[in-house]
Amino acid sequence: MAALAAAHQRRVDALVADHLRRRSRGERHPIEDFLFEYYSYRPGALRRWHPGWGVRLAGDVTAFGSIRGFAVAETHAHVDPRLAESRSDEVAWIRDLLVATQNRPAALGCFGLHEWAMVYRLPADELRHRQLPLRLGSAGTDEVVERHRIACTHYDAYRFFTPEAVGLNTRRPTLTTRIDNEQPGCLHAAMDTYKWAYKLAPFTPAALVVDCFVLAREIRVIDMRASPYDVTALGHSPIAIETPAGKSEYLHAQRHFADAAAVLRRRLIEVCDAVLA
Repeated sequence: MAALAAAHQRRVDALVADHLRRRSRGERHPIEDFLFEYYSYRPGALRRWHPGWGVRLAGDVTAFGSIRGFAVAETHAHVDPRLAESRSDEVAWIRDLLVATQNRPAALGCFGLHEWAMVYRLPADELRHRQLPLRLGSAGTDEVVERHRIACTHYDAYRFFTPEAVGLNTRRPTLTTRIDNEQPGCLHAAMDTYKWAYKLAPFTPAALVVDCFVLAREIRVIDMRASPYDVTALGHSPIAIETPAGKSEYLHAQRHFADAAAVLRRRLIEVCDAVLA
């Protein structure tokens, strides 16, 4: 148990070390900060090892007394069944969303235009990442939006569209219709496997939460490479989605991440099923 916890902590430390160093110096990072600001799970929580639902730990289990939802006795610990009862509605809702997303056909071809719609006709001083220039400038960015069909299905992306871009979207996703719109081709839906993994904790094994974090981290890089921002200063080449080559590159990444997220989503559904059984 101690060896598993130590290995888990080393894995997480390697993933978050750069972020923690930047944070200590008050430095911003337009790509990675998203993983710790949009997503509310703190590095310390990510670092905490727990085995998941249905596992009974034996030995020195005193450390688990500080983990909410664990039942701890002198020589053993496990996730308290009362937690499953009190959170059953939440777990069922997450399961329904994951299943609906998993079973829906992947809608490909959005080309990451949600990021472009977030800056459409926006004054330069209102840009979210003002430390990065727009690769095509304001006028060029607006032209890309106007020349393409915007078909964003993800509420948490759509709600950040500029007022001028909202009406250009072919869908009107809302918080209450999320379950009707989420689909596996969406990069943000794939990233959100991380959100559902940590919201299901401590039912989810800590290793699964980190697996989902790793995928979200990889996707975030593609998300910003395909955005209107010029990320070359951060060491990344742009994906020029306004070109045929860029569209092809984005589609390739979209398919890859849809497949990877499907595996994690199945594992999360299995956790939900076990908790609700």
